[in-house]
Amino acid sequence: MKNETIIRITCFVSIFILIAAWELLAPRRGLTTSKTTRWVSNLGITFLNPLIIHLLFPVLAAGMALKAYESDWGILNLLGLPYWLSLIIGVAILDLVIYFQHVVFHAIPLLWRLHMMHHADLDIDVTTGSRFHPIEMVLSMGLKLSAVVLPGPPVMAVLVFEVLLNATSMFNHGNIRLPLKIDRVLRCLVVTPEMHRVHHSVIIRETNSNFGFNLPWWDRLFGTYRDQPAKGHEAMTIGLSQFRDPKKLTLPWLLSLPFISDPGRQPINRH
Repeated sequence: MKNETIIRITCFVSIFILIAAWELLAPRRGLTTSKTTRWVSNLGITFLNPLIIHLLFPVLAAGMALKAYESDWGILNLLGLPYWLSLIIGVAILDLVIYFQHVVFHAIPLLWRLHMMHHADLDIDVTTGSRFHPIEMVLSMGLKLSAVVLPGPPVMAVLVFEVLLNATSMFNHGNIRLPLKIDRVLRCLVVTPEMHRVHHSVIIRETNSNFGFNLPWWDRLFGTYRDQPAKGHEAMTIGLSQFRDPKKLTLPWLLSLPFISDPGRQPINRH
């Protein structure tokens, strides 16, 4: 799609500015480390990952969806469902795949080594939402391409899903204050910051809960939902117990973290 990149960049920048401004006006928690140091590193990862993905993959998810449609690949392309229904099912399938991917990255120690870079952040804010190791992003793109070919969602479903995923990841990692009554309603429809923040707790049973990024229903359906952190949102400790040194928040250290650091006891299958 010719306008895919423009649409995604415009949505990313708009949502980023909105959440960043919200964090300044109504923060949920006080920061424990240097915001400048974290943002330099986290934004460095944010801009590095798309460059690597575009270098390694000649076709991305929306392009693969177009190829699948033209070649009649995938179940949805063969069923002949109404377009609106294929669109909804396509978005839901892709979101479910990302949910299971997230669980797997917590369950397999080798994959956890990559994913723990995301959890090693000592604070959580809008920049944490795109702080993922480049190797994890490459593996995720490979899975996403497979998830596009097999179900065969419409091109628009893929584009909508990717825009939503980026937007909700920034939203639910945001250090923003929401009235509790609004949060209770919103978390029936989308993963909220109050819901996802539990996932970044240093307490292992909380780290291994609330895996959803976009739709909140999978955690409830598969028994991984946790309503609140044990110590409350303001007193909870963010991050991983084995990474508490603020001096190790620099970009070179983050990139080397999977290869030189202790994975701890977070992986699900160690319990």
